[in-house]
Formats: sequence, C-alpha cells, structure tokens
Amino acid sequence: MTDSGAGPSIGPAAGLGAVHRVTNEFEMLGIVKRFPGVVANDGIDLTVRTGEIHALMGENGAGKTTLMSILYGLMPPDAGEIIVRGAQVRFASPIDAIGHGLGMVHQSFKLFNMLTVWENVVFRAEPRRGAFIDRAAARRRVGALSERYGLAVDPNAIVGELPVGVRQRVEILKALYRDARILVLDEPTAVLTPQECKGLFAVMRNLVADHRTILFVTHKLREVMDVTDRVTVLRDGRVAGRLITRDTSAEEITRAMTGRNVFFEPRKASTGLGEPMLEVEALTVGDGEKPLVAAAQFAVRGGEIVGIAGVAGNGQSELVEAIVGLRPHDDGRIRVAGHDVTAEPLRLRRRAGLSYIPEDRAATGTALAASAADNLAMGFHRGAPLARGSLLDRSAMRTHARNLIKRFAVKIPDEVTQVGTLSGGNLQKVVAARELAHEAQVVIAEQPTRGLDVGATEFIHRTLLAQRDDGRAVLLVSSELSEIMSLCDRILVMYEGRIVADLAANDADEAKLGLLMAGAT
Repeated sequence: MTDSGAGPSIGPAAGLGAVHRVTNEFEMLGIVKRFPGVVANDGIDLTVRTGEIHALMGENGAGKTTLMSILYGLMPPDAGEIIVRGAQVRFASPIDAIGHGLGMVHQSFKLFNMLTVWENVVFRAEPRRGAFIDRAAARRRVGALSERYGLAVDPNAIVGELPVGVRQRVEILKALYRDARILVLDEPTAVLTPQECKGLFAVMRNLVADHRTILFVTHKLREVMDVTDRVTVLRDGRVAGRLITRDTSAEEITRAMTGRNVFFEPRKASTGLGEPMLEVEALTVGDGEKPLVAAAQFAVRGGEIVGIAGVAGNGQSELVEAIVGLRPHDDGRIRVAGHDVTAEPLRLRRRAGLSYIPEDRAATGTALAASAADNLAMGFHRGAPLARGSLLDRSAMRTHARNLIKRFAVKIPDEVTQVGTLSGGNLQKVVAARELAHEAQVVIAEQPTRGLDVGATEFIHRTLLAQRDDGRAVLLVSSELSEIMSLCDRILVMYEGRIVADLAANDADEAKLGLLMAGAT
C-alpha cells in the first residue's frame, strides 16, 4: 500500500501497545546531488516520523548512501533542505549532525584502526576524571554495552586486527553509546546470528517506544517486513515508492526497487557429485593454546555447494585466507583439483583451478585507484586475448570489461572509471564478475552478496548455482543463514576456530544453525 505521508503509524515497531502522536523527526526535501556523469539524488523527499522504524531501500547505486552521507553532514547537497524536529538545519560535518541527535552506523566503516575498541566507541564523548580520560570507566561502559546488546567485542582489542564483521559491531556500539535520538543503521545485521538479530530488533523496538527514531537502511526484505513501520524505496536516484509495511508485501517492495518481478528459485539438489575438487586436511592456523583454526577437515566435490556458517570472528576468514594462500598455516594439507598446493603461492593456487571472491572487496578484492578495465583483467592478463606476448592489449581489456559490466549489470559510467568511485554493492559486482568469469574448478565465495540489492543477489545466486551445475565445487562463506540454506547442499558450522557440525542442508534449519553458531552442542 502506498503511504501518503500522513496519518498514524502503527506497525511492527508500534506493537508494544504505545500509539504516539505523529510528528516528523526529520525531513529531507528536494535533495539533489550530482557527480561527474551521475545524478545520485534527483529531488528526493524523505520524511521520517518520531518513534518509528523507517526502512530505506533501493538497488545498488539507487542513491541511498549519498542521501545518508548528506543527512550525516559528510557532504553538502547541491539543492534541497533538511529539517530536524521542525527547524531547518545545515550540517557542515558529522559533529554538527551528532549535535542535533543523529547517530549513524556506516556501511563503510569510520574507525581508527590503530586504536582499541573502547577508544573508538567513546571518541569525542570520553568519560572524564578531572582533566584526564577515565579509561577504566570507558572500558566498563563499552563492555556493558557489548554484553547488553549481545555484540561480543573485546573493549581492549585493536580495531585494525579485527575481522570485518566484528568491526561492524564496533560501529553499532559507537551509535548506541551516544544514545542518539535519530539512529541511522546501514546494514547493521549483516554479521549477526538469528538470536543476535532478534536481540537487536528488541532493542530497536524499545528505542522507538521511548520516542526515538530509527532509519533502517537494508537489503533484507524479511527484516523490513518484520521490524519496520514504513518503507521509502529509491530507484535511479528518485523515490519509487512510499509504503506502509503492514499493508504491503515483499513482492511490492521488490517491484518498486527493480521495476520488475524478482524470483528466487527454491534450491534444487545437485544432479550428481564428481570427484573432490577442494580437499582440506587437518588445517591449523595459529599454534598457540587457542588456534584461530583448529584441525579443519572437509572436502568439496564437483557439483556441490558447501556452506560455512558462523558468527564473524570464529575462524571462517582465517580458514579461507589459508586455503587461498593469503595467510600462512601451521599444519595440514590443501589440494585443489587433485593438486597439492599446500606450499604454493596464491598465483599457483589460482592456476591449479581456484577462484576467490574475498570478504573485503576494497582492501583485498580490488585496486581502488585502478579502472574497472584493469580490475576486471586481473588473472586474465598473462595470456591471450588480453595480452600479446609480454604486452597488455588495452583495447581487448576494455572490450573484456564492457562485456562483464553488461553481464553483471554494474552501474558505472564506463570501463575506464576508477572502481574506488563506485558504491559498495557495485564494487562487489566487479569482484564477482571477474572471479566467476574465470570458470575455475573451485570457487570460494566469501560473503559474495554482502551489501547487494535483491536483484543483484538473485543474479549472484543463480550464477553460483550454475557453477555447481556445471560440475564445479563451490565453498560459500556467508553470515546470511537464509542464503546458506537456500544455496548449499551441505553446511559446515564453525565456532571458536573449529568445525563443530557438518549437516545436510535438508537436516538444517535457522534455529539449529543459530544455536550451533552460538556454541551449543
């Protein structure tokens, strides 16, 4: 149902029995933002009411991140105005936004990697003892927040040494620490277990019951249907839909986002298993009392997708990095398509038949300052048709890039554009396009749809299933249990560096997997 912007808001978030007088917490009116060759925001109006959970949705490149950056003072609009609680404001920086009661959890982290967790969380809001920072009080407060919200983080850990998923928890804690009246959450549940998600949603409902307001930026339709009051959908920089959650459906939201119907086909069992294509034997990373990966042992056959489920920080990233050759291991063996690659560098592992979609698309998956043509040529650049002898064929590289950009629907001005200018979702598409085009015997996909919209996720899912059906072995690491269960033939669960379960997909459900991920036996 279309929302006219007037009338009471009673939805999942208001289900605690409180009905609040409708007032607008903030409004963004006629927002315009242009970049070279792109109109990111084209006259967007967004109204969010006091005491509601309001979802902002849209495909990658629809303008969500730009709009939120304007709201939080990270960049000025070219036109339009922002009104907070009835007063027009102009934010010159995030400090101004915070001063007006905004808190934001960014999709691209805004953290100091050299500092500890507690130093990041309390930055510019440090507890004091006289003229000095009360370090003990800061640690206690961060630890208490971490425990209260089920976001397991060591307050004394160095942020730069944490996995991507744990860093996102630090961002959530930063916003919660400041007790913001308007809390903007950008994909906050990407690394949480089902139990932790439920806990976060309970917190969100308590916040709105206390007349606070949450703007929830997400691609997860089920979460939107479960927890929000209203939805604003962007498409191509414009508002494509304003919907009341209780009166709409996931299908209607999807049509507003994409302009078409999107279908996720139910998983079909593998038609036949081939020989083991990836074999991991007693792989151990870290030789201390508590190794990061402890004697991991499994195989992935041609014609199957094996998923690894687990809360971020339980060894999944270290396991994958050791398999692909980005991290040394202390014991064990690795074989790819029958070749022992245990002592081989990454380049030779790829030559043996390994393709890799990394978790961190910016730091590991791409060269941000390079063009799309250069990034999409990586791995293809040593031979024809992209190279002639020892020289690169730039024309062939551009043609290769244009073909992949079209095939994977990457929103980019042209193939010579630097990939560092792309939205997170489109950057992920560049990585996936390059790696899946290799047609390697073993595909390792680590969080391949993180930050992708529903249409792009559908495409990646179909592509991974096609890889499996072509007889390739796929190892999928994902924090999305729905993704694991919809794609995988078998599911491994990791907890504290160990593989604690190996289940057929038909024997798993989200409750069982969530308990195993939390350490239950």
